[in-house]
Amino acid sequence: MGILYDDVVIIRQAEKGGDPTVITVNCPDKTGLGCDLCRIILSFGLSIVRGDVSTDGKWCYVVFWVVGNSSTRWGLLKKRLLGACPSCFSASGISYYRSDLQSPGPSDVFLLKLCCHDRKGLLHDVTGGLCELELNIKKVKVSTTPDGRVMDLFFVTDTRELLHTKKRQEDTYDHLKTVMGDAMISCDIELVGPEITACSQESSFLPTTIREDMLHLEMPEELPSSLTSTGVSVTMDNSLSPAHTLVQIVCQDHKGLLYDIMRTVKDFKLQISYGRFFTKQRRKCEIDLFIVQADGKKIIDPCKQEALSSRLKIELLRPLRTAVVSRGPDTELLVTNPVELSGKGRPLVFHDITFALRKLETGIFSVKSQSANYPITQLLASLLCCILGSSIFF
Repeated sequence: MGILYDDVVIIRQAEKGGDPTVITVNCPDKTGLGCDLCRIILSFGLSIVRGDVSTDGKWCYVVFWVVGNSSTRWGLLKKRLLGACPSCFSASGISYYRSDLQSPGPSDVFLLKLCCHDRKGLLHDVTGGLCELELNIKKVKVSTTPDGRVMDLFFVTDTRELLHTKKRQEDTYDHLKTVMGDAMISCDIELVGPEITACSQESSFLPTTIREDMLHLEMPEELPSSLTSTGVSVTMDNSLSPAHTLVQIVCQDHKGLLYDIMRTVKDFKLQISYGRFFTKQRRKCEIDLFIVQADGKKIIDPCKQEALSSRLKIELLRPLRTAVVSRGPDTELLVTNPVELSGKGRPLVFHDITFALRKLETGIFSVKSQSANYPITQLLASLLCCILGSSIFF
């Protein structure tokens, strides 16, 4: 038996402005399900203001209260949340969910080549268009010529797994043409082979000294005043529950906060039996998690407790790591973003960075972005922008 397909994910939209939309997920449990759900919600531009999670290790019940995007495609969001839940089968013509989930293989990588005329805010508009098309950016290279033309190379995967079809490619072209208008000169899409994909995972272009500082995942002895002023408290208690370790977190809210916590818990292969998250006044958040290890036992080892506490603190204090480097007349902005051990990263990072630079009226002349392997972080996505204080905008 199982639960009816339509009842696995229920979305109750807000009845009036300012109220949150309530998303309920009721399905078999799997390791990292909470992280996967939070990533999908974040990818739709929504913020989780409250959450409750409960599971017995086999079945879970999750409720999220979300706000933030009036243009959300709720039907598509439900479809993506359903896709993150264990697979379904049909019995007597009625769809049910079951937990015999098989891990999907790696997605095909496509090279999207855009040639266009430069204009202010174009890169942000293009990345926004790719997000709306559900195309995931794996690597980017952007260059601007002296005559004002731009060549964009986007290595992308398709959430819908349809980019190999002519119709999907035509829809992609039409949507980008609508977004870019007369700025578009040409748009080509082609499937890239494994040798090209391997090259896209080559070693980082970040300078060694900067890379070591930005990729360091342990809590430094001293933090900048801008970080210490925000405050992050992580405490663990094994006395309140006979079977679970209680992790209590108090911190300031930021975009993707719950995702950052769930990602860390997933990477440590911990299971959440019960959890609650809510935002109080002045964007102060409190999170309580009752967790166990993969073997079903509490976290007793002080070293394991310290490792988890330290990682949570650094991830909540520095969800993105940035550095600004002077390169003669140009300025380089370097942004690194740790991702899950599975290789999935924080959604909309590239989109959010271009949005911030656009709001600051800062022109982007050149971009390099890639995923790279590191012994400590396993996988990390890096982005480099060469910013000019001139009339060239992109």
